[in-house]
Amino acid sequence: MKIDMSGSGEKPQRAGDLGAQSDKQLRKALGKFELLYLSLGGIIGSGWLFGALYTAEDAGGSAILSWIIAGILILFVGLTYAELGSAIPKTGGIVRYPHYTHGGVAGYIITWAYFLSASSVPAIEATATVTYLSTLVPSLTVNGILTPSGILVSYLFLVFFFLLNYLGVNILGKVTHGVGWWKLLIPGVTIVILLVTYFHPANLTAGGGFFPAKDMVAAGASGIYGFSAVLYAIPTTGVIFSYLGFRQAVEYGGEGRSPQKDIPFAVIGSLVIALFLYTLLQLAFIGGINWSNLSINVGNSTMPVTYGNWTALGYTKLSSGPFYQLFELAAPLGILALIFSGWAYILLLDAVVSPSGTGWIYLGTSGRTLYGFASNGYLPGPFLKLGKTRIPVISFIAATIIAAIFMLPFPSWQSLAGFISSATVFTYIMGGIGLETLRRTAPELKRTYKLPLAKVIAPIATLAAGLIVYWSGFAVLFYVVTGIFLGLALFFGYYAYKMMGMGKNLSVVLGVVNIAVVLADAFLLYDSTSGLTAANNVGFMEYLLIMVGLVALDIALLWSESKTQDAKTEIKASYWLLAFIFVMSIISYFGGFGLNPVIPFPEDTIVAAIVTLAAHYGAVYSGFRTQAIEDILEETREAPPT
Repeated sequence: MKIDMSGSGEKPQRAGDLGAQSDKQLRKALGKFELLYLSLGGIIGSGWLFGALYTAEDAGGSAILSWIIAGILILFVGLTYAELGSAIPKTGGIVRYPHYTHGGVAGYIITWAYFLSASSVPAIEATATVTYLSTLVPSLTVNGILTPSGILVSYLFLVFFFLLNYLGVNILGKVTHGVGWWKLLIPGVTIVILLVTYFHPANLTAGGGFFPAKDMVAAGASGIYGFSAVLYAIPTTGVIFSYLGFRQAVEYGGEGRSPQKDIPFAVIGSLVIALFLYTLLQLAFIGGINWSNLSINVGNSTMPVTYGNWTALGYTKLSSGPFYQLFELAAPLGILALIFSGWAYILLLDAVVSPSGTGWIYLGTSGRTLYGFASNGYLPGPFLKLGKTRIPVISFIAATIIAAIFMLPFPSWQSLAGFISSATVFTYIMGGIGLETLRRTAPELKRTYKLPLAKVIAPIATLAAGLIVYWSGFAVLFYVVTGIFLGLALFFGYYAYKMMGMGKNLSVVLGVVNIAVVLADAFLLYDSTSGLTAANNVGFMEYLLIMVGLVALDIALLWSESKTQDAKTEIKASYWLLAFIFVMSIISYFGGFGLNPVIPFPEDTIVAAIVTLAAHYGAVYSGFRTQAIEDILEETREAPPT
């Protein structure tokens, strides 16, 4: 069969805001505090149950700094989204803003990376719930990994998450608001009990000091210790993952009653509360460890844990339920024994409530992300279709199925959290970029909340996101980058054909070629026995050159096939992002968090910061007034005054 490479095909569709009509049909039911508790509910989930353990493993007593630094960095990002969400309150907003500022190519890459993260969080929360329940039913996990029966129970949780979302945003908001009080109360009381009755200050310097010695922390196995372990822990141990829930108020913004005023309140309020809560939880966890009662199971015997050996914590009973086991192993006397034992069972109940609350919120986010996909033109129109309860029902069904698939290759909480955190934060570089770009390209856009000192805060927000991605290390970034480029198959299979005028046959061929080449290229670097733990300079250069060549071919063909000048403008607006991905990959491989650390810490972080700031200003310069923004401005002009 002869393949038509001429590019002749359907006339390109108008790449505006395709979700504008369905946006109007969404139920506007969420008030200020419901949006706040959606964000808080997204933040306070499995992160508080597991994050303190894994962060202590990697940074010891200095893990407290990981939460403080991460909270401040994410607060800068949140401030930029507070303005974006207020100015353009759209359901699925975070994946729609890049399309509004930089068009379809850069917008798609960011949207796909975000989708990789959002679609798998319900699986993480279901996994966390079942992992905690394994304390009562040991057959659900083996060494913290879900067994087949554990995966089955997790699937039942996913079905429940879907059904609650299907009832509609009004019921979801009320349930989340009510559960939100519980989710604040339980960790708060846990902090008070541990700090007041069972706090060991000496634990803060166990293992050789506040910054433990290299062989005392898990990060030391990668040659990362001291203050660099504090930074490494931020994206890899669940710290950033825990803070990312602030975005829920933005994602549900199109269903708010007064989103222009309420989104900034919800975003900023939830992050400030979370910063204090998580810092105190980490302090309470570290101070509550009773080292003398810890042991590692080895076969049919146990081996005592050396005082200050933070690495060993993950091999003790703490791994099945950190705070629950903390109370069980504390062994106080008298009335305290009754309090600790009783509170341990309250924590088991919370291990179902907190992750479940986050799980159903994020399933709602996943469905709204697919809705945003379709609004941008990256998926067909049926994904915009609303059901009887005025939710995008097809998008929600697809999100549930995808979450179930994610349960299979990453069946443990920590293995999912590190990858998802980096994929999500990668997309957050668009917060500061989007704010400053829209200030330039759409100054007349009504901004109920206008961020002060935006020209200072916007690049800081981009810098914060870029550095967090860099600190995740090359091994994690490799999976994120590979996942991003695998997504180009869908871009060529639909958007390039429908919206940019590329011939259908060529689009399909390019999609298949991208999948095949990206997968084959990844195996040049990935070792089936050791993974990505040792330097492989030849493999890395081959991987990089092939990936650059593939993307260059994609862009060249897309340029030659594009039917309009607008399409070519969209392509040019993506150059900064493609360059950023490849340059950051090189720095990551050769930096202090990489496989061949030629550039030591902290010089590597300075280089990564310079590259990120260059990307910020390159992105702001290349942004343009898209058709989607024109549609939004026109809609605003036609709207009756409120």
